[in-house]
Amino acid sequence: MHASKIAKSYLCPVEKVSNIIPYFIKQLNGIAQEREIISWAYISIDFLLGYNRSDCIIHANMYVTSDMSDRIKLIIAELKTNKPIQHIIGITEFYGLKFNVNEHTLIPRPETEELVQWILEHEFTSALDIGTGTGCIPIVLKKNKDAEITAIDVSESALLVAKENAKINDVKINFLLQDILKKPTLPKVDVIISNPPYVLDKEKELMLANVLDNEPHSALFVPNNNPLLFYKKIADLAFTSLPKNGLLFFEINERFGNEIIVMLSAIGFVDIELKKDLNDKDRMIKAKKN
Repeated sequence: MHASKIAKSYLCPVEKVSNIIPYFIKQLNGIAQEREIISWAYISIDFLLGYNRSDCIIHANMYVTSDMSDRIKLIIAELKTNKPIQHIIGITEFYGLKFNVNEHTLIPRPETEELVQWILEHEFTSALDIGTGTGCIPIVLKKNKDAEITAIDVSESALLVAKENAKINDVKINFLLQDILKKPTLPKVDVIISNPPYVLDKEKELMLANVLDNEPHSALFVPNNNPLLFYKKIADLAFTSLPKNGLLFFEINERFGNEIIVMLSAIGFVDIELKKDLNDKDRMIKAKKN
């Protein structure tokens, strides 16, 4: 082996693109399941090199620079601390779009993509998203519908991220800093959507460290004695502001599907539909104002 190649191998624990996936698996063995580790590796490759899975095969024998190798090592070091890969690289993908994320926002989940898909099956000209976080829901709606979209959040830091994401994705959203629990009314819109805090405080001990230690608790948790706190408030306001046949969509804690249905029915909503996600969990609800 040439001296230069020996030096390259010494400097770079990852010598070629084909070595990156095995290196991730070796370094992170025991930290997560292998399938998730491989997913982290591909996300990192896409971020660092702009390669998708097919590109990794085409460029398998391409050498990795020592600088790129060092960046891979840094990502792995942070993954070992349970920091989410999305926070490490600062971006994630949702419904085919890129979104900035940080510790002030929840990382958009696949289940929320399913909720958005359900919403997009309906016709509307205006919508309100409550507790918008990264802005993923209103931004995708605006990308796919000719509608006026408003989004509110109680966190100024989250709204800064959401506004950045609207700019990145070239959409115009009306973002407002508001606390839904203190609002007496909502704007008149055709559709209201919310993925509010719904994890009970007592469920913290069941959560993975990468979520518990890195995502905003105000966007996750509700008191044990009042699990429907946000749902009840939003539903009450929505029933007043929605027009006849206006729709309310919620993402929910699977444990409280029936309770939310009863609550919505008592308020006066009709045609209430509870829908399962791809993991067969009760995850979203649609209700109509009669």
